[in-house]
Amino acid sequence: MRLLNTYCGHGDEVLDARGSCDNSQIVSAGADKSVIIWDVITGQPVRRLRGHASRVTCVAFNEISTVAVSGSQDNTVMLWDVRSRKNDPIQVLKDAKDSVTTVVSTEREILSSSVDCRVRRYDIRVGELFTDFVGEPVTCASFTCDGQCIVTSCSDSTIKLLDKDTGELLGHYTGHDTGDFRIESCVDVSDGHILSGSTEGSIWCWDLVKEAVVHKMVHQQSTVVNSLSSHPTQPFLLSAAGLTIKLWGLPEEQTDDV
Repeated sequence: MRLLNTYCGHGDEVLDARGSCDNSQIVSAGADKSVIIWDVITGQPVRRLRGHASRVTCVAFNEISTVAVSGSQDNTVMLWDVRSRKNDPIQVLKDAKDSVTTVVSTEREILSSSVDCRVRRYDIRVGELFTDFVGEPVTCASFTCDGQCIVTSCSDSTIKLLDKDTGELLGHYTGHDTGDFRIESCVDVSDGHILSGSTEGSIWCWDLVKEAVVHKMVHQQSTVVNSLSSHPTQPFLLSAAGLTIKLWGLPEEQTDDV
């Protein structure tokens, strides 16, 4: 693996970063309360966005990368027009009662999770808010690939699968330990398996329907695997732990035998 560029400009820890759909920009979140938009090629900050009153914990682009979404420990989600020269947010969502841990943006929806034990889904088309109470602080939330369900990781070392429209609990996945860390979870490209990092260095894989552990992949023993990213169209998975990032892949015909 070859280092291509380094982006320096935050005054404190960088807590999250995402790339734009055309690979031209990066948006990053900092403990210095700022959101920075970067030019990928030059490595220079294009915009510094300040509006949050506390650490910015998570960021995302919308699907066409015209809007950046940020979540913070100040309990707010902010939307920023990436194309505008204005540095004020175009919208502030103040519904969370505690720190926001995840933001996900699609063409029609914004998904956020919070330590207040709730997952919130904003329907951009009609301006409606849908809230699901999960029962435990939510550390990570994401959509399944078909967009019909929400995967939530909770602080009690459980993962819950919710029906997006009704909030019904469809699946409950246990066995791994997340400790006090914010550990990511996701589904694979087939929507057939739930994947999660853990504190002991393994990536856990459950059958989505049977809720049974079908595989454990060791990234690095006794190291927290806190970041996972599943490829949207191919059977590949990125994991980050300690000082290493690993790319996992299976032949397509074997994806059902993880």
